[in-house]
Amino acid sequence: MNQTQVGEFIAKCRREKELTQAQLAEKLNITDRAVSKWETGKSMPDSAIMLELCGILGITVNELLSGEKVSMESVENYQKKAEENLIELKKRDENNLSKNMVVSIIFSAVFLIGIAVCAICDLAISGTFTWSLIPVSSIILAWVVSFPVTLLGKRGIAGGLAALSIFIFLYLYILSELVGVRAVFSIGAAVSAVSVLYLWLIYAVFRRMKERKMQAVGITCLISIPFMLAVNMILSRMIGEPLIDVWDILSVFILLIAAFAVFVCDYAKIRGLVR
Repeated sequence: MNQTQVGEFIAKCRREKELTQAQLAEKLNITDRAVSKWETGKSMPDSAIMLELCGILGITVNELLSGEKVSMESVENYQKKAEENLIELKKRDENNLSKNMVVSIIFSAVFLIGIAVCAICDLAISGTFTWSLIPVSSIILAWVVSFPVTLLGKRGIAGGLAALSIFIFLYLYILSELVGVRAVFSIGAAVSAVSVLYLWLIYAVFRRMKERKMQAVGITCLISIPFMLAVNMILSRMIGEPLIDVWDILSVFILLIAAFAVFVCDYAKIRGLVR
């Protein structure tokens, strides 16, 4: 699969349909910059929009991946092209997985070294495991949450969030027992529940709008406001913190301005006003 050839083929089919990059992008609900990257061979269309793209351009997925029109007159030739494209996609996925595996092993080794250093220092100083249990438990939590992402890349984000959703509460319980303060778990669990829900919502927004990242950023800024207030409400009830102070008002103001600016820039790019 020649990525440059695929890009040139997309550009050719787009021109045949008398569409500009901005018009094609608008039909796909993405930015014209994404279309430009396809046509220059810098990236490939995401599999989630390949069918829609092919429908607009009047081609098949097999032709898109081949970077040329494939004649249906020869069934054998058409099937051969399809098999070659599937094999190429499979090889690319396997190569990415192999690279990620190496990175994951190195990543895990670094975490393991960190655990060993903490344990050795604690034993050397105290003669037993005391303070080292706190950083060790934190390192383990960080490894469990980040390992799916290092191994699978973007596809591992959901796994990392799932791990965080499960193990954050266990971590807080262990931490509260180690420091002997039960409030660490009670307050931490309440705040973590809201925070985990917030992260899942952000993940859903970016997954839904993967080709409209600027718009996703704007939505993230807006939904950050109610979640910030929810955390404030929890802290206000549990430890008597003020529900809203001047810094909260300033934060809301900044988030609103940021959201407005991002939405304006996104609209301008979609309309081709910003290149």
